[in-house]
Amino acid sequence: MRTSVENNSAEGNATARRVFASDPCPGSLFGHGFADVIGQYDWDETLKMVEKATEADVRKVLAKARRNVNPLSPDEFAVLISESADPYMEDMARLSRRYTQERFGKTISMYIPMYVSNACTNKCVYCGFNHDNPFTRKTLTLEEVENECKAIRRLGPFENLLIVSGEYPSLTGVEYLEKVLHVCRPYFHNLTIEVMPMKARDYHRLTRSGLNGVVCFQETYHKEAYRKYHPQGMKSHFEWRLNGFDRMGEAGVHKIGMGALLGLEDWRGDAVMLARHLRFLQKRYWRTRFSVNFPRMRPSESGFQPKSLISDRQLARLTFAFRIFDHDADISYSTREAPAYRDHILSLGVTSMSAGSQTEPGGYATSPEALEQFEVSDSRCPADVADAIRRNGYEPVWKDWDQVYDI
Repeated sequence: MRTSVENNSAEGNATARRVFASDPCPGSLFGHGFADVIGQYDWDETLKMVEKATEADVRKVLAKARRNVNPLSPDEFAVLISESADPYMEDMARLSRRYTQERFGKTISMYIPMYVSNACTNKCVYCGFNHDNPFTRKTLTLEEVENECKAIRRLGPFENLLIVSGEYPSLTGVEYLEKVLHVCRPYFHNLTIEVMPMKARDYHRLTRSGLNGVVCFQETYHKEAYRKYHPQGMKSHFEWRLNGFDRMGEAGVHKIGMGALLGLEDWRGDAVMLARHLRFLQKRYWRTRFSVNFPRMRPSESGFQPKSLISDRQLARLTFAFRIFDHDADISYSTREAPAYRDHILSLGVTSMSAGSQTEPGGYATSPEALEQFEVSDSRCPADVADAIRRNGYEPVWKDWDQVYDI
């Protein structure tokens, strides 16, 4: 089905009013969510903490990490992403590899995204799906969804599917997603969604329909800047989005994926806030698995320019630091990154990768001409990515075995 959203720009805010009216306390069963405690962390002070870290601080944190007695705190993680840690990159890489192999072995979990809609009521200034962008939108019918599933299965033995959609409640709400999950389940063992944040009861409803995981990007934890980047639509509500991770935990979602768009604001501030957020959630939802992703913003032909660019070396340092900070979280790299970079980093802390990605609805079989959300950098076919993984001494894993017993 094709649809234009030119006359529906108010839907996101109207939906927000309905949601908040029916769910006046969208935090958590514990009385509040992370949005209610983030105020205790000052953004500028967080950046100063990173900037003031010395090489002596780095050596102290790495010595603690080597003893592996107590987990690092977010403040200690902040030391490891500082420029003072740059001379210790090789030490950090070795520790990151060690802890990754101890927890995950020499494996890389493979997944593939399937975009089901680029219709969106939000006006995010950096996104190709921005409501005001003048193009015809595409939302897949259930028949088209099944055709995409069949096409993906021909690409490789994928069992981990990431279902992605723009945020358009009347088109891609819980009812539509429930039907999509039912269509996809016979083809894939593990189903994850990256869609609009929902109520806890809606997440729970989807878990009953085959949902295994949810991915959501907070975009930036800088509250004032967040409003600038998301001026209209449901996504403009900072607290609703931030507390969405608590609602996932309440609903019993098996795996929660987190991240920020590195470059919207200073990437160091968002990285430390992400670490704090992860620790907060882990203490409450200890049965839940967590993953993190580090998508970095790049200059865009549309005119949007990231506020700060994160270099290849800084991204590697962030990856090593996060693995040293948390040994259990899945660290995922998408096809946003170039082939050579992904091949190099895969043995140093990464545990999952996408391959063969098409970032437009119907891109595998139905409508390859539809608008993409972003342009991929690694356009290799899944078989080539898998071969590269094997050449690095690792094994591509196509199934999430934790989910086999849930089917």
